[in-house]
Amino acid sequence: MDMDDTGHPAHVSADRPLSARVWDYWLGGKDHYEVDRQAGERVARQVPGIVAAARTDRLFLGRCVRHLAGEEGVRQFLDVGTGLPTVDNTHEIAQRVAPESRVVYVDNDPLVLVHARALLTSAPGGATDYIDADVRDPERVLAEAAATLDFGRPVGLMMLALLHLVTDDDELRSILDRLVGALAPGSFVALSHACLEVDVTRLAVSAWNESGTPHPIKARTGKEIEALFDGLELLEPGVVSCSRWRPEPNPWGEPQETMTFCGVARKLPA
Repeated sequence: MDMDDTGHPAHVSADRPLSARVWDYWLGGKDHYEVDRQAGERVARQVPGIVAAARTDRLFLGRCVRHLAGEEGVRQFLDVGTGLPTVDNTHEIAQRVAPESRVVYVDNDPLVLVHARALLTSAPGGATDYIDADVRDPERVLAEAAATLDFGRPVGLMMLALLHLVTDDDELRSILDRLVGALAPGSFVALSHACLEVDVTRLAVSAWNESGTPHPIKARTGKEIEALFDGLELLEPGVVSCSRWRPEPNPWGEPQETMTFCGVARKLPA
């Protein structure tokens, strides 16, 4: 691995916080720098619920992939905006259920690229690939993913904690139309997104956007998040807090609501 004079991987910015590395810090990972820890602590002090939101989003990923690979029989996943590899990544969960599962990860953070190539290895019989691309270039995402995935068969399209980074509504709709339009009937779309209907979300967005990150976010209402699934069939329980999407049984009742909402939907035949 090429290193720069500071000891960081070459082409990796360590002078400004990046969303994938701050997210890694909140999840208890180790692949972040001091600038990311400082930004994460600053936001967490202002918005104590932000760490819980990150962690419930990650737990939603596990429940979602287990459902799609298990009950729905999905054997292909396109995980866009994957972030830094951590415990129980999409391919590990899917291939635990079905070893033949094929997974393509997409991100545009150089540090994610370095770690993904080293750590995201497939189980025998399946396939795992990584694409260095931006969701704002859906044509490239689809073209490169087609080397591993068969878009004539169902795919689970995962976009977790990603779309609130696309602040222009028209651009967001265009991205979704292109990506979802390329999916075969029987495919699924799973996404999570910062929701304005939780009291602390506005404060969290403000703190994040003032943290020095080059990636500002735009929270949206529950109705706006639900509209991202237009033309698809939402699975129960619809768009809800990540903590409340088919939670595991527990003795303490309904989990506490967090500021990140999510949903999973099926693409039906035309």
